[in-house]
Amino acid sequence: MLKIYGVYKSRATRPLWLAGELGLAFEHVPVLQARKLDDPLAGDAQINTRTPAFLELCPMGVIPAIEDDGLVLFESMAINLYLAKKHGGPLAPTDLREDALMTQWSFFGATEIETNALKISSAAAEGRLESSRDEVEAAARLLKRPFAVLERHFADNDYLVGGRFTVADINLAEIVRYAQAYTPLFDAHPKLKAWLARCQSRAAFKAMWERRLSEPTP
Repeated sequence: MLKIYGVYKSRATRPLWLAGELGLAFEHVPVLQARKLDDPLAGDAQINTRTPAFLELCPMGVIPAIEDDGLVLFESMAINLYLAKKHGGPLAPTDLREDALMTQWSFFGATEIETNALKISSAAAEGRLESSRDEVEAAARLLKRPFAVLERHFADNDYLVGGRFTVADINLAEIVRYAQAYTPLFDAHPKLKAWLARCQSRAAFKAMWERRLSEPTP
């Protein structure tokens, strides 16, 4: 059976959302980020990214990771593209062209958006949107160019590839979400904002998000 390693309050939301969309049976192993624990190597510590047993599986000590029929993968983009292509259906690419576009948009999010979006997400999570206004606004300025690219795309398309919701939308939506707390950025890009709302209105996203919200905080 597929195993997905990683707590909901991490990038593991990406394969966990995808698994819900695909209706996959899986075992969830809630590996926690070691930085969230005072002593991640304590005998009674929750399984985490520095737990020796997890490091044997994933030497980089990162989440998410999966184990599937003897294959171990880390890096959420690779995981999601693999699972979508393995199980097929409308979320997967139908040909090489779609495969290339889904890969492009996934890595566009990871390389052009995620770093600065995470700065906004961290400030919001720590209650620093106002006290770190200069940092947040600097990150938002750097997001304007990639967001403008997406705004142009969604002016003529409801989704990223093939006119339908796919794994690429999951991969990118879970990155764009990090900047969602800075509303002026989304108000300035209404097509992008509407696309994100479409993605987050899906039943599988809502189910994943409910589990994320109910997950205990260490």
